[in-house]
Amino acid sequence: MSQAAAADTADRATAPIVPTRRRRLGVRALRPILMLGGIAVVVIGAGYFWLTGGRYVSIDDAYVRAAKEVLATDVSGIVKSIPVKEGQRVAKGDVLLELDPLPFEIAVASAKANMGGVISSLNGSKLDYKRMLGDVAVKQAQVEADQANADRFAALVKNGGVTKAEYDDARFKLAADQQSVIALQIAAAVQLARLGGDPEVDVHRMSDYLIAKAKLDEAQRQLDHTIIRAPFAGVVTQVESVQPGMYLAASTAAFGLISTERVWVEANPKETELTHVKLGDSVVVEIDTYPGRRWKATVESIAPNSGSEFSILPAQNTSGNWVKVVQRIPVRIRIERQDGDPDLRAGMSVEATIDTNYHRSLRDLF
Repeated sequence: MSQAAAADTADRATAPIVPTRRRRLGVRALRPILMLGGIAVVVIGAGYFWLTGGRYVSIDDAYVRAAKEVLATDVSGIVKSIPVKEGQRVAKGDVLLELDPLPFEIAVASAKANMGGVISSLNGSKLDYKRMLGDVAVKQAQVEADQANADRFAALVKNGGVTKAEYDDARFKLAADQQSVIALQIAAAVQLARLGGDPEVDVHRMSDYLIAKAKLDEAQRQLDHTIIRAPFAGVVTQVESVQPGMYLAASTAAFGLISTERVWVEANPKETELTHVKLGDSVVVEIDTYPGRRWKATVESIAPNSGSEFSILPAQNTSGNWVKVVQRIPVRIRIERQDGDPDLRAGMSVEATIDTNYHRSLRDLF
C-alpha cells in the first residue's frame, strides 16, 4: 500500500471520533437536567393533586328514587270499575278505581233524613217550651182564683156562711194548684236546659244537630272515598291485582303509583367523604341505563343520621367484640331535568360526583 493510501485510511478512521465525543458529552450534560425536570414534574403534579384533593366526591352507591304510594281507601266495597291499565301515565286527580257507590248513597240519604228529623224535633222543643210557659201562666191564674176563694171561705166559715167541709175543699184545691204550678215550672226549666238556656237558640248550634250533621258528613266522606284519584302525576303499576267485582276491604292495597315528577337521587357516601360536602353543592349525575349522558344536579339535603340508626337491629357498640365500621350517610340529590330527557325510573343505578369547591392551602401542612 502506498503512503497516500495509508494516510487516507488513517484519516477516515479518526474523522468521527470528535463528533461522537461531543454527543456523549451533550447527553451527559442533559441527564441531570432531565432527572431534575422529571422530579420537578412529579413534585408539581403531586402538589396539584394534593391541593385539589378533597374537592370532588365520587359516589357509586346511589340510586334513582321517586315518590311512590300504595293506593288504598278507608272504606270497604265491591270494585265497580278500573279505568286505567298497567303502566299508564296519569295526571293528578285522574280516577284510578271506583267502588260500587249504592250502599254509601243509601247511607247519605238516611243521614240527611235523620238530620231533617233532628231539626224538626229541636224546633218542636222550642215551641214546647213556649207552651209550657203558657200552662204555667194558666195554672198560676187558677192559683190566684183558688186563693181568693179560700180567703172568702175563711171569713164565711166563722159565721156559718159556708160549711167547714167547703172551706177545707177550697184550701186543698189551692194547695194542689200551687203544687201544679211548681211542677209546670220545673218542667219548663228542664225544657229550657235542653235548649241550652236560650229559648231562641239557633238549632244549627245545638248538640243534637251537630251530631246529626257529623253523621251526614261521615256518610258523605265515605261516599267520596269510593273513588280513588291520583294524588300526583305518575305511572300506575300492579293494576292487574284488582279486578271489577272484587270485594276490596278497607285499607287494603289496590295498586301502586310511581311519580314521574318528584324524582331524586339517593346517595350513600361514607361518612369520611362528607367532610366538605354541604347543601347546594353542584353534582354531576351519570345513570348506568344511559351511558355517556350527564345530568346537572344539586345537593338538596344531608341526613342527620346514618342509615343504621333506624335499622331493626342497630349495632350494639357496648359489646366486647365491637368492630368499628365506616358508616353511610344518606344524601339527597335534586336532578335538574330538561324537556326531552329520558325517563328516570326508581331503582336505577347512579354514579354521582359532588363538587365541594374546596381547595387546600399550604397552611394545611402546618
